[in-house]
Amino acid sequence: MNGAESLVQTLADQGVDICFANPGTSEMHFLKALENPRMRSVLCLFEGVCTGAADGYYRMKGRPASTLLHLGPGLANGLANIHNAKRASSGMVNIVGEHSAAHLKYDPPLTSDIEGLARPLSHWVRRVGSSRAVAWDVAAAVEKASEHAGQIATLILPGDASWQEAGEPVVPPRAFSAPKAPEAARVEHVAQVLRSGESTLIVLAGHSTRGRAIELAGKLKAATGCRIATQFFSARIERGAGRVTLERIPYAVGQAVEYLKGFKHIITVETTEPIAFFSYPDKPSLLKSPGTSVHSLVEIGEDGVAGLEMLVEAVGATNTPALLQQPADAAPPAGALGPASIAQALAAALPEHCILVDESLTTGRETMGLTVGAAPHDLINNMGGSIGYGTPVATGAALACPERRVFCMVGDGSAMYTIQSLWTQAREGLNVTTIIFANNSYAILKAEYANMGAGEPGERALAMIDIDRPRIDWLAMAKSMGVPAVAVDTAEAFHKAMADSVNEAGPCLIEVRL
Repeated sequence: MNGAESLVQTLADQGVDICFANPGTSEMHFLKALENPRMRSVLCLFEGVCTGAADGYYRMKGRPASTLLHLGPGLANGLANIHNAKRASSGMVNIVGEHSAAHLKYDPPLTSDIEGLARPLSHWVRRVGSSRAVAWDVAAAVEKASEHAGQIATLILPGDASWQEAGEPVVPPRAFSAPKAPEAARVEHVAQVLRSGESTLIVLAGHSTRGRAIELAGKLKAATGCRIATQFFSARIERGAGRVTLERIPYAVGQAVEYLKGFKHIITVETTEPIAFFSYPDKPSLLKSPGTSVHSLVEIGEDGVAGLEMLVEAVGATNTPALLQQPADAAPPAGALGPASIAQALAAALPEHCILVDESLTTGRETMGLTVGAAPHDLINNMGGSIGYGTPVATGAALACPERRVFCMVGDGSAMYTIQSLWTQAREGLNVTTIIFANNSYAILKAEYANMGAGEPGERALAMIDIDRPRIDWLAMAKSMGVPAVAVDTAEAFHKAMADSVNEAGPCLIEVRL
Protein backbone atom coordinates (compact mmCIF):
# COMPACT_ATOMS: atom_id res chain seq x y z
CA MET A 1 0.00 0.00 0.00
CA ASN A 2 1.49 3.35 -1.03
CA GLY A 3 0.87 6.68 0.69
CA ALA A 4 -1.97 7.72 -1.60
CA GLU A 5 -3.80 4.44 -1.04
CA SER A 6 -3.27 4.81 2.71
CA LEU A 7 -4.72 8.33 2.52
CA VAL A 8 -7.92 7.32 0.74
CA GLN A 9 -8.43 4.26 2.92
CA THR A 10 -7.97 6.35 6.07
CA LEU A 11 -10.37 9.04 4.85
CA ALA A 12 -13.03 6.37 4.28
CA ASP A 13 -12.31 4.70 7.62
CA GLN A 14 -12.80 8.07 9.33
CA GLY A 15 -16.17 8.67 7.64
CA VAL A 16 -15.07 10.94 4.78
CA ASP A 17 -16.39 9.19 1.67
CA ILE A 18 -16.50 11.94 -0.98
CA CYS A 19 -13.73 13.96 -2.63
CA PHE A 20 -14.29 17.05 -4.78
CA ALA A 21 -11.26 16.96 -7.02
CA ASN A 22 -9.33 19.08 -9.50
CA PRO A 23 -6.12 17.06 -9.80
CA GLY A 24 -2.73 17.81 -11.38
CA THR A 25 0.49 15.94 -12.09
CA SER A 26 1.63 15.71 -8.47
CA GLU A 27 -1.64 14.00 -7.51
CA MET A 28 -1.71 11.15 -10.05
CA HIS A 29 -1.12 8.47 -7.41
CA PHE A 30 -3.92 9.99 -5.34
CA LEU A 31 -6.08 9.93 -8.47
CA LYS A 32 -5.36 6.21 -8.86
CA ALA A 33 -6.19 5.63 -5.20
CA LEU A 34 -9.59 7.32 -5.67
CA GLU A 35 -10.66 4.17 -7.54
CA ASN A 36 -11.31 2.76 -4.07
CA PRO A 37 -15.06 1.90 -4.17
CA ARG A 38 -15.56 3.37 -0.69
CA MET A 39 -14.72 6.87 -1.96
CA ARG A 40 -16.91 8.87 -4.34
CA SER A 41 -14.78 11.20 -6.44
CA VAL A 42 -16.44 14.19 -8.11
CA LEU A 43 -14.58 16.14 -10.78
CA CYS A 44 -14.93 19.93 -10.64
CA LEU A 45 -13.53 22.16 -13.38
CA PHE A 46 -12.39 24.90 -11.00
CA GLU A 47 -11.03 24.66 -7.50
CA GLY A 48 -13.54 27.20 -6.19
CA VAL A 49 -16.25 24.71 -7.14
CA CYS A 50 -14.44 21.97 -5.19
CA THR A 51 -14.25 23.99 -1.98
CA GLY A 52 -17.75 25.46 -2.35
CA ALA A 53 -19.21 22.01 -2.94
CA ALA A 54 -17.46 20.71 0.18
CA ASP A 55 -19.08 23.60 2.09
CA GLY A 56 -22.57 22.74 0.79
CA TYR A 57 -22.05 19.05 1.51
CA TYR A 58 -21.16 19.77 5.14
CA ARG A 59 -24.08 22.15 5.66
CA MET A 60 -26.57 19.45 4.72
CA LYS A 61 -24.75 16.26 5.77
CA GLY A 62 -23.13 17.49 8.96
CA ARG A 63 -19.82 15.80 8.26
CA PRO A 64 -16.77 16.93 6.28
CA ALA A 65 -15.97 16.15 2.68
CA SER A 66 -12.47 16.22 1.23
CA THR A 67 -11.08 18.23 -1.64
CA LEU A 68 -8.10 17.56 -3.90
CA LEU A 69 -6.30 20.71 -5.01
CA HIS A 70 -3.17 21.08 -7.16
CA LEU A 71 -0.29 22.76 -5.34
CA GLY A 72 -0.35 26.38 -4.18
CA PRO A 73 -2.10 27.89 -7.22
CA GLY A 74 -4.88 25.28 -6.98
CA LEU A 75 -5.36 26.08 -3.30
CA ALA A 76 -5.36 29.80 -4.12
CA ASN A 77 -8.13 29.26 -6.66
CA GLY A 78 -10.23 27.62 -3.93
CA LEU A 79 -9.58 30.10 -1.12
CA ALA A 80 -12.61 32.36 -1.64
CA ASN A 81 -15.04 29.53 -0.94
CA ILE A 82 -12.83 28.20 1.86
CA HIS A 83 -13.32 31.65 3.39
CA ASN A 84 -17.10 31.31 3.05
CA ALA A 85 -16.98 27.80 4.53
CA LYS A 86 -14.93 28.98 7.50
CA ARG A 87 -17.43 31.74 8.22
CA ALA A 88 -20.24 29.16 8.03
CA SER A 89 -18.36 26.77 10.39
CA SER A 90 -18.34 24.11 7.68
CA GLY A 91 -15.73 21.43 8.25
CA MET A 92 -13.65 20.23 5.31
CA VAL A 93 -10.40 18.36 4.68
CA ASN A 94 -8.34 19.97 1.92
CA ILE A 95 -5.66 17.72 0.42
CA VAL A 96 -3.16 19.93 -1.42
CA GLY A 97 -0.62 18.23 -3.67
CA GLU A 98 3.01 19.29 -3.52
CA HIS A 99 6.26 18.53 -5.35
CA SER A 100 8.35 15.69 -3.96
CA ALA A 101 10.84 16.75 -1.31
CA ALA A 102 13.80 16.02 -3.57
CA HIS A 103 12.37 18.18 -6.37
CA LEU A 104 11.50 21.24 -4.25
CA LYS A 105 15.15 22.26 -3.83
CA TYR A 106 15.32 23.13 -7.53
CA ASP A 107 12.49 25.71 -7.18
CA PRO A 108 10.32 24.41 -10.03
CA PRO A 109 7.74 26.82 -11.52
CA LEU A 110 4.78 25.73 -9.37
CA THR A 111 6.65 26.06 -6.09
CA SER A 112 4.92 28.34 -3.57
CA ASP A 113 4.45 28.84 0.14
CA ILE A 114 1.45 26.53 0.53
CA GLU A 115 1.45 26.83 4.30
CA GLY A 116 1.44 30.62 3.97
CA LEU A 117 -1.53 30.47 1.62
CA ALA A 118 -3.46 27.99 3.75
CA ARG A 119 -2.90 29.30 7.26
CA PRO A 120 -5.10 32.44 7.29
CA LEU A 121 -8.20 30.47 6.26
CA SER A 122 -7.44 27.13 7.94
CA HIS A 123 -7.78 26.12 11.55
CA TRP A 124 -5.19 23.36 11.09
CA VAL A 125 -2.33 23.01 8.57
CA ARG A 126 0.17 20.17 8.32
CA ARG A 127 2.73 18.96 5.76
CA VAL A 128 3.06 15.17 5.50
CA GLY A 129 6.62 14.18 6.40
CA SER A 130 6.69 10.67 4.93
CA SER A 131 4.45 8.05 3.36
CA ARG A 132 4.22 6.19 6.66
CA ALA A 133 2.90 9.31 8.39
CA VAL A 134 0.07 9.80 5.88
CA ALA A 135 -2.62 7.83 7.71
CA TRP A 136 -1.86 9.44 11.07
CA ASP A 137 -1.94 12.95 9.59
CA VAL A 138 -5.14 12.32 7.62
CA ALA A 139 -6.92 10.98 10.69
CA ALA A 140 -5.82 14.07 12.63
CA ALA A 141 -7.14 16.31 9.83
CA VAL A 142 -10.53 14.59 9.83
CA GLU A 143 -10.81 14.86 13.60
CA LYS A 144 -10.10 18.59 13.42
CA ALA A 145 -12.58 19.13 10.59
CA SER A 146 -15.26 17.22 12.52
CA GLU A 147 -15.16 19.44 15.61
CA HIS A 148 -18.18 21.42 16.79
CA ALA A 149 -18.23 23.90 15.13
CA GLY A 150 -16.72 22.52 11.91
CA GLN A 151 -13.12 23.42 11.14
CA ILE A 152 -10.99 23.84 8.01
CA ALA A 153 -8.13 21.30 7.93
CA THR A 154 -5.49 21.56 5.19
CA LEU A 155 -3.04 18.71 4.60
CA ILE A 156 -0.12 19.19 2.20
CA LEU A 157 0.81 15.95 0.42
CA PRO A 158 4.24 15.78 -1.29
CA GLY A 159 4.37 13.56 -4.36
CA ASP A 160 6.91 11.15 -2.89
CA ALA A 161 4.70 10.63 0.17
CA SER A 162 2.04 9.46 -2.28
CA TRP A 163 4.06 6.99 -4.32
CA GLN A 164 6.33 5.48 -1.63
CA GLU A 165 5.39 2.42 0.40
CA ALA A 166 3.32 3.30 3.47
CA GLY A 167 2.66 0.01 5.20
CA GLU A 168 -0.54 -0.62 7.09
CA PRO A 169 -2.24 2.61 8.24
CA VAL A 170 -1.56 3.65 11.81
CA VAL A 171 -3.90 6.33 13.19
CA PRO A 172 -4.27 8.13 16.53
CA PRO A 173 -7.21 7.15 18.74
CA ARG A 174 -10.29 9.22 17.94
CA ALA A 175 -10.82 11.64 20.83
CA PHE A 176 -14.37 12.71 20.12
CA SER A 177 -15.80 15.16 22.61
CA ALA A 178 -19.36 16.41 22.59
CA PRO A 179 -19.89 20.19 22.57
CA LYS A 180 -20.18 21.69 26.04
CA ALA A 181 -23.37 23.15 27.45
CA PRO A 182 -23.18 26.78 28.61
CA GLU A 183 -22.50 27.51 32.27
CA ALA A 184 -25.55 27.38 34.53
CA ALA A 185 -24.85 30.88 35.90
CA ARG A 186 -24.95 32.31 32.38
CA VAL A 187 -28.27 30.59 31.69
CA GLU A 188 -29.75 31.90 34.94
CA HIS A 189 -28.63 35.44 34.08
CA VAL A 190 -30.39 35.24 30.71
CA ALA A 191 -33.48 33.76 32.38
CA GLN A 192 -33.61 36.82 34.66
CA VAL A 193 -33.50 39.05 31.58
CA LEU A 194 -36.48 37.21 30.09
CA ARG A 195 -38.36 37.34 33.39
CA SER A 196 -37.89 41.12 33.54
CA GLY A 197 -40.49 41.64 30.84
CA GLU A 198 -38.24 44.16 29.07
CA SER A 199 -38.16 43.99 25.27
CA THR A 200 -35.76 41.22 24.26
CA LEU A 201 -34.51 39.74 20.99
CA ILE A 202 -32.89 36.29 20.84
CA VAL A 203 -30.51 35.98 17.85
CA LEU A 204 -29.87 32.40 16.70
CA ALA A 205 -27.10 31.04 14.48
CA GLY A 206 -25.05 27.90 13.87
CA HIS A 207 -26.80 24.64 14.75
CA SER A 208 -29.52 26.57 16.60
CA THR A 209 -31.45 27.59 13.48
CA ARG A 210 -32.88 24.14 12.89
CA GLY A 211 -34.34 21.06 14.52
CA ARG A 212 -34.97 20.95 18.24
CA ALA A 213 -33.26 24.30 18.80
CA ILE A 214 -35.78 26.43 16.91
CA GLU A 215 -38.65 24.56 18.55
CA LEU A 216 -37.18 25.53 21.93
CA ALA A 217 -36.75 29.12 20.78
CA GLY A 218 -40.41 29.08 19.77
CA LYS A 219 -41.34 27.99 23.29
CA LEU A 220 -39.39 30.92 24.72
CA LYS A 221 -41.17 33.33 22.40
CA ALA A 222 -44.60 31.97 23.34
CA ALA A 223 -43.87 31.93 27.08
CA THR A 224 -42.04 35.22 27.55
CA GLY A 225 -43.06 37.47 24.66
CA CYS A 226 -39.49 37.80 23.41
CA ARG A 227 -38.81 37.85 19.68
CA ILE A 228 -36.48 35.49 17.85
CA ALA A 229 -34.38 36.24 14.80
CA THR A 230 -31.27 35.38 12.82
CA GLN A 231 -28.52 37.53 11.47
CA PHE A 232 -29.17 38.55 7.85
CA PHE A 233 -27.00 35.62 6.67
CA SER A 234 -27.21 32.13 8.22
CA ALA A 235 -25.44 28.89 7.36
CA ARG A 236 -28.69 26.91 7.26
CA ILE A 237 -32.22 27.56 8.49
CA GLU A 238 -35.16 25.17 8.63
CA ARG A 239 -38.18 27.30 7.74
CA GLY A 240 -41.62 27.22 6.16
CA ALA A 241 -45.16 26.22 7.12
CA GLY A 242 -45.44 24.17 10.30
CA ARG A 243 -42.12 25.42 11.67
CA VAL A 244 -41.14 28.20 14.04
CA THR A 245 -40.54 31.41 12.11
CA LEU A 246 -37.34 33.32 12.71
CA GLU A 247 -37.26 37.01 11.90
CA ARG A 248 -34.30 38.32 9.90
CA ILE A 249 -32.22 41.32 10.92
CA PRO A 250 -32.08 43.59 7.85
CA TYR A 251 -28.92 43.93 5.75
CA ALA A 252 -29.01 47.69 5.21
CA VAL A 253 -27.53 49.57 8.17
CA GLY A 254 -30.35 52.09 8.50
CA GLN A 255 -33.02 49.41 8.40
CA ALA A 256 -31.11 47.22 10.87
CA VAL A 257 -30.67 50.08 13.32
CA GLU A 258 -34.37 50.87 13.07
CA TYR A 259 -35.27 47.19 13.59
CA LEU A 260 -33.06 46.83 16.67
CA LYS A 261 -33.75 50.13 18.41
CA GLY A 262 -36.85 48.84 20.19
CA PHE A 263 -34.98 46.14 22.14
CA LYS A 264 -33.60 46.64 25.61
CA HIS A 265 -31.77 43.31 25.50
CA ILE A 266 -30.19 41.12 22.79
CA ILE A 267 -29.45 37.49 23.67
CA THR A 268 -27.01 35.67 21.38
CA VAL A 269 -26.97 31.95 20.65
CA GLU A 270 -23.94 30.63 18.71
CA THR A 271 -23.25 34.09 17.30
CA THR A 272 -22.09 37.60 18.18
CA GLU A 273 -24.06 40.82 18.43
CA PRO A 274 -25.31 42.22 15.10
CA ILE A 275 -22.73 44.22 13.15
CA ALA A 276 -22.80 45.97 9.77
CA PHE A 277 -21.51 43.93 6.84
CA PHE A 278 -19.40 46.91 5.68
CA SER A 279 -18.34 50.23 7.16
CA TYR A 280 -19.94 53.35 5.73
CA PRO A 281 -19.21 57.03 6.27
CA ASP A 282 -21.27 58.35 9.17
CA LYS A 283 -22.92 54.99 9.88
CA PRO A 284 -22.30 52.71 12.89
CA SER A 285 -20.57 49.33 12.81
CA LEU A 286 -22.49 48.08 15.86
CA LEU A 287 -26.18 48.02 15.00
CA LYS A 288 -27.78 47.97 18.45
CA SER A 289 -28.95 51.12 20.17
CA PRO A 290 -26.57 52.65 22.77
CA GLY A 291 -28.81 51.59 25.67
CA THR A 292 -29.20 47.97 24.56
CA SER A 293 -27.46 45.23 26.57
CA VAL A 294 -26.04 42.13 24.89
CA HIS A 295 -26.06 38.79 26.75
CA SER A 296 -24.39 35.62 25.47
CA LEU A 297 -26.39 32.47 26.18
CA VAL A 298 -24.42 30.05 23.98
CA GLU A 299 -20.95 30.83 22.66
CA ILE A 300 -19.82 29.69 19.21
CA GLY A 301 -18.72 26.05 19.56
CA GLU A 302 -20.99 25.33 22.53
CA ASP A 303 -24.14 23.19 22.44
CA GLY A 304 -27.02 25.42 21.38
CA VAL A 305 -29.70 22.81 21.98
CA ALA A 306 -28.46 22.15 25.51
CA GLY A 307 -28.35 25.87 26.28
CA LEU A 308 -31.87 26.48 24.99
CA GLU A 309 -33.17 23.43 26.89
CA MET A 310 -31.68 24.83 30.09
CA LEU A 311 -33.20 28.25 29.43
CA VAL A 312 -36.65 26.84 28.63
CA GLU A 313 -36.60 24.96 31.92
CA ALA A 314 -35.34 28.00 33.83
CA VAL A 315 -38.26 30.17 32.67
CA GLY A 316 -40.83 27.40 33.13
CA ALA A 317 -41.68 27.03 29.43
CA THR A 318 -41.16 23.27 29.09
CA ASN A 319 -44.84 22.59 28.44
CA THR A 320 -45.50 25.74 26.44
CA PRO A 321 -46.29 24.95 22.79
CA ALA A 322 -44.28 26.85 20.22
CA LEU A 323 -46.11 29.10 17.78
CA LEU A 324 -45.83 27.63 14.27
CA GLN A 325 -45.94 29.31 10.88
CA GLN A 326 -49.20 28.97 8.98
CA PRO A 327 -49.11 28.08 5.27
CA ALA A 328 -49.08 31.05 2.91
CA ASP A 329 -51.41 31.49 -0.02
CA ALA A 330 -50.00 29.07 -2.60
CA ALA A 331 -51.70 30.70 -5.59
CA PRO A 332 -49.23 31.27 -8.45
CA PRO A 333 -48.67 34.93 -9.33
CA ALA A 334 -49.43 36.70 -12.58
CA GLY A 335 -48.02 39.68 -14.40
CA ALA A 336 -44.66 41.42 -14.27
CA LEU A 337 -41.62 40.15 -12.40
CA GLY A 338 -40.65 42.03 -9.25
CA PRO A 339 -39.61 41.20 -5.68
CA ALA A 340 -43.18 40.41 -4.57
CA SER A 341 -44.17 38.32 -7.60
CA ILE A 342 -40.84 36.45 -7.53
CA ALA A 343 -41.41 35.64 -3.85
CA GLN A 344 -44.97 34.52 -4.55
CA ALA A 345 -43.78 32.30 -7.39
CA LEU A 346 -41.17 30.77 -5.10
CA ALA A 347 -43.65 30.18 -2.30
CA ALA A 348 -46.06 28.47 -4.69
CA ALA A 349 -43.48 26.32 -6.49
CA LEU A 350 -41.12 25.12 -3.74
CA PRO A 351 -41.81 21.44 -3.00
CA GLU A 352 -41.72 20.06 0.53
CA HIS A 353 -38.25 19.57 2.00
CA CYS A 354 -36.38 21.17 -0.86
CA ILE A 355 -33.14 23.10 -0.29
CA LEU A 356 -32.97 26.77 -1.25
CA VAL A 357 -29.49 28.24 -1.76
CA ASP A 358 -29.66 32.04 -1.90
CA GLU A 359 -27.07 34.22 -3.61
CA SER A 360 -29.52 36.68 -5.11
CA LEU A 361 -27.79 39.70 -3.66
CA THR A 362 -30.36 42.29 -4.77
CA THR A 363 -33.41 40.48 -6.12
CA GLY A 364 -33.74 38.14 -3.15
CA ARG A 365 -32.95 40.60 -0.40
CA GLU A 366 -36.58 41.61 0.05
CA THR A 367 -38.24 38.40 -1.13
CA MET A 368 -37.03 35.95 1.50
CA GLY A 369 -39.24 37.51 4.16
CA LEU A 370 -42.23 36.83 1.91
CA THR A 371 -41.60 33.07 1.61
CA VAL A 372 -41.76 32.03 5.28
CA GLY A 373 -45.12 30.36 4.67
CA ALA A 374 -43.93 28.18 1.79
CA ALA A 375 -43.68 24.40 2.11
CA PRO A 376 -41.08 23.32 4.70
CA HIS A 377 -37.59 23.80 3.28
CA ASP A 378 -33.99 24.56 4.22
CA LEU A 379 -32.47 27.96 3.41
CA ILE A 380 -28.71 28.40 2.93
CA ASN A 381 -27.00 31.83 2.84
CA ASN A 382 -23.51 33.09 2.10
CA MET A 383 -21.85 33.67 5.45
CA GLY A 384 -18.51 34.99 4.20
CA GLY A 385 -19.60 37.44 1.52
CA SER A 386 -17.18 36.22 -1.17
CA ILE A 387 -19.38 35.91 -4.24
CA GLY A 388 -19.48 32.82 -6.42
CA TYR A 389 -20.54 30.54 -3.58
CA GLY A 390 -24.10 29.70 -4.69
CA THR A 391 -23.76 27.20 -7.53
CA PRO A 392 -20.92 25.21 -5.87
CA VAL A 393 -22.77 25.05 -2.53
CA ALA A 394 -25.90 23.87 -4.36
CA THR A 395 -23.80 21.17 -6.03
CA GLY A 396 -22.51 19.89 -2.69
CA ALA A 397 -25.96 20.07 -1.07
CA ALA A 398 -27.43 17.99 -3.92
CA LEU A 399 -24.77 15.33 -3.44
CA ALA A 400 -25.42 15.28 0.30
CA CYS A 401 -29.20 14.97 -0.18
CA PRO A 402 -29.85 13.32 -3.58
CA GLU A 403 -33.51 12.74 -2.74
CA ARG A 404 -34.21 16.47 -2.36
CA ARG A 405 -34.54 19.10 -5.09
CA VAL A 406 -32.11 22.01 -4.70
CA PHE A 407 -33.01 25.49 -5.92
CA CYS A 408 -30.12 27.91 -6.35
CA MET A 409 -30.99 31.61 -6.72
CA VAL A 410 -28.05 33.62 -7.99
CA GLY A 411 -27.43 36.96 -9.65
CA ASP A 412 -25.85 36.98 -13.09
CA GLY A 413 -22.69 38.70 -11.86
CA SER A 414 -22.17 36.17 -9.06
CA ALA A 415 -22.95 33.19 -11.28
CA MET A 416 -20.07 33.97 -13.63
CA TYR A 417 -17.51 33.32 -10.87
CA THR A 418 -18.19 29.59 -10.60
CA ILE A 419 -20.49 28.73 -13.51
CA GLN A 420 -18.42 25.57 -14.07
CA SER A 421 -20.64 24.04 -11.37
CA LEU A 422 -23.24 23.39 -14.09
CA TRP A 423 -20.90 20.93 -15.78
CA THR A 424 -20.43 18.92 -12.58
CA GLN A 425 -24.19 18.95 -11.97
CA ALA A 426 -24.79 17.54 -15.46
CA ARG A 427 -22.02 14.94 -15.14
CA GLU A 428 -23.36 13.73 -11.79
CA GLY A 429 -27.07 14.02 -12.73
CA LEU A 430 -27.82 16.28 -9.75
CA ASN A 431 -31.32 17.58 -9.02
CA VAL A 432 -30.45 21.28 -9.04
CA THR A 433 -32.57 24.09 -10.46
CA THR A 434 -30.32 27.11 -11.01
CA ILE A 435 -32.22 30.40 -11.19
CA ILE A 436 -30.22 33.23 -12.77
CA PHE A 437 -31.60 36.70 -12.08
CA ALA A 438 -30.30 38.49 -15.18
CA ASN A 439 -30.30 42.25 -14.77
CA ASN A 440 -27.03 42.53 -16.74
CA SER A 441 -25.19 44.41 -14.03
CA TYR A 442 -23.61 44.13 -10.61
CA ALA A 443 -26.78 45.72 -9.26
CA ILE A 444 -25.67 45.48 -5.65
CA LEU A 445 -22.72 47.75 -6.42
CA LYS A 446 -25.01 50.46 -7.75
CA ALA A 447 -26.76 50.50 -4.39
CA GLU A 448 -23.46 50.39 -2.48
CA TYR A 449 -22.10 53.25 -4.60
CA ALA A 450 -24.90 55.42 -3.24
CA ASN A 451 -24.56 54.04 0.31
CA MET A 452 -20.88 54.96 0.37
CA GLY A 453 -21.65 58.55 -0.55
CA ALA A 454 -19.37 58.41 -3.59
CA GLY A 455 -21.62 60.72 -5.61
CA GLU A 456 -23.23 60.08 -8.97
CA PRO A 457 -21.43 57.37 -10.96
CA GLY A 458 -20.00 58.58 -14.24
CA GLU A 459 -19.65 56.70 -17.51
CA ARG A 460 -16.39 55.01 -16.52
CA ALA A 461 -17.68 53.99 -13.11
CA LEU A 462 -20.86 52.53 -14.63
CA ALA A 463 -18.76 50.59 -17.13
CA MET A 464 -17.22 48.74 -14.18
CA ILE A 465 -20.67 47.79 -12.86
CA ASP A 466 -22.71 46.93 -15.96
CA ILE A 467 -22.16 43.57 -17.67
CA ASP A 468 -24.38 44.04 -20.71
CA ARG A 469 -21.69 44.63 -23.37
CA PRO A 470 -21.85 41.86 -24.47
CA ARG A 471 -24.86 40.32 -22.74
CA ILE A 472 -24.25 36.84 -21.39
CA ASP A 473 -26.18 34.14 -23.23
CA TRP A 474 -27.26 32.01 -20.30
CA LEU A 475 -29.18 29.50 -22.40
CA ALA A 476 -26.13 28.83 -24.57
CA MET A 477 -23.92 28.70 -21.46
CA ALA A 478 -26.09 26.05 -19.86
CA LYS A 479 -26.46 24.04 -23.08
CA SER A 480 -22.70 24.01 -23.58
CA MET A 481 -22.34 22.21 -20.23
CA GLY A 482 -25.18 19.76 -20.75
CA VAL A 483 -27.86 21.53 -18.70
CA PRO A 484 -31.35 22.21 -20.18
CA ALA A 485 -32.34 25.86 -19.88
CA VAL A 486 -35.29 28.19 -20.38
CA ALA A 487 -35.70 31.97 -20.22
CA VAL A 488 -38.71 33.65 -18.58
CA ASP A 489 -39.89 37.25 -18.32
CA THR A 490 -43.25 36.98 -16.53
CA ALA A 491 -44.29 35.74 -13.10
CA GLU A 492 -46.48 33.02 -14.66
CA ALA A 493 -43.62 31.68 -16.77
CA PHE A 494 -41.22 31.77 -13.82
CA HIS A 495 -43.57 29.77 -11.62
CA LYS A 496 -44.22 27.24 -14.39
CA ALA A 497 -40.51 26.73 -15.07
CA MET A 498 -39.80 26.08 -11.39
CA ALA A 499 -42.76 23.72 -11.03
CA ASP A 500 -41.74 21.85 -14.19
CA SER A 501 -38.18 21.41 -12.91
CA VAL A 502 -39.45 19.55 -9.85
CA ASN A 503 -40.88 16.83 -12.09
CA GLU A 504 -37.71 16.30 -14.13
CA ALA A 505 -34.62 14.47 -12.93
CA GLY A 506 -31.26 16.17 -13.20
CA PRO A 507 -30.18 19.80 -13.40
CA CYS A 508 -31.78 22.69 -15.25
CA LEU A 509 -31.32 26.46 -15.51
CA ILE A 510 -33.94 29.22 -15.53
CA GLU A 511 -32.88 32.65 -16.74
CA VAL A 512 -35.15 35.28 -15.18
CA ARG A 513 -34.91 38.31 -17.44
CA LEU A 514 -35.41 41.44 -15.35
